[in-house]
Amino acid sequence: MSLSVGIVGLPNVGKSTLFHALTQKQVDIANYPFCTIDPNVGVVKVPDDRLQKLADFSRSQKVIGAIVEFVDIAGLVRGANKGEGLGNQFLSHIRQVDAIVQVVRCFENEDITHVEESVDPIRDMETIHTELILKDLETVEKRIANLDKEVRGNRKGAKEEQDALQKLHSALNEGNMARAFVVNAPESEEYIKPLFLLSFKPVIYLFNADSEAQATAAIGKAKELGAPFVVMNIKEEDEMAGLSSAEIEELGLSRSKLPELIQKAYDALMLITFFTTGEDETRAWTIERNSTAPRAGAAIHSDFETKFIKASVIHADKLLEAGSYAAAVSKGLVRTEGKEYLVQDGEVVEFKHS
Repeated sequence: MSLSVGIVGLPNVGKSTLFHALTQKQVDIANYPFCTIDPNVGVVKVPDDRLQKLADFSRSQKVIGAIVEFVDIAGLVRGANKGEGLGNQFLSHIRQVDAIVQVVRCFENEDITHVEESVDPIRDMETIHTELILKDLETVEKRIANLDKEVRGNRKGAKEEQDALQKLHSALNEGNMARAFVVNAPESEEYIKPLFLLSFKPVIYLFNADSEAQATAAIGKAKELGAPFVVMNIKEEDEMAGLSSAEIEELGLSRSKLPELIQKAYDALMLITFFTTGEDETRAWTIERNSTAPRAGAAIHSDFETKFIKASVIHADKLLEAGSYAAAVSKGLVRTEGKEYLVQDGEVVEFKHS
């Protein structure tokens, strides 16, 4: 499965520089609002040390890692839900991604303009928070209006959907994100998920700062929201992107935090990785957490799900420790699992199908 993550934030917070650091694709990073209009899209490999170790173990001819698609979306400003700035265009681009990385500026620099004319991370976080909710209120109100007719027509489930959306409407009006509402009312998810609400998407905060001390207030807000976050100097990350490990060490630069960001996007979407490995190819596959073995097999080919018989499973670490697949089998480390088995992160799986 593919994963699409939107990079969002106010103008001039470092979004496009982050996109360049991640993808090495050239983008416009001029110092003025809305230099990004059409979304920039780039594919990034998910860093995973286990992949190359397994490839070396199997002497694989090809190595294929999992990927994440990052989308650099135009900057948002206060009033976007009413069309301010790039408004509705911005919000429609967010609707198409699976998760959001919200870049928040925590650094001071007189040479880099701020659309609000001052640096205030909490205010900026709340601005985007509010714009997403206001747009979702519009979506929910339209759906509730349509449901009135369906309730009068006694469509099965219409009254339950209406009740759920009215409760959500109240929660949104109180400033709560749709995702937080569903956590407390999981029975409502079946009615909310089809609406593709902006505030239902997982959010990872990226605090663009020279140090954690500079981002103290923003970190406190993220913890209050129970949201994952990463603190990084985006400009420094961009400078490191094209350097070798030796060059980074020689220049005294910090360890890259880009892998941490990608992993947190994975975690936010409740995704895991399993592997297939052999002489032809070692490959990482992305699946949802708690996927059954047949469902995991569908990531490779639909036949692996519909014609599933069994799966041979061993964790990558145990396979590497065993020294060979034959040795792992002889030690009883390779298990045979059936249709109900839930594949775990880091497992090497071989599927048998009819």
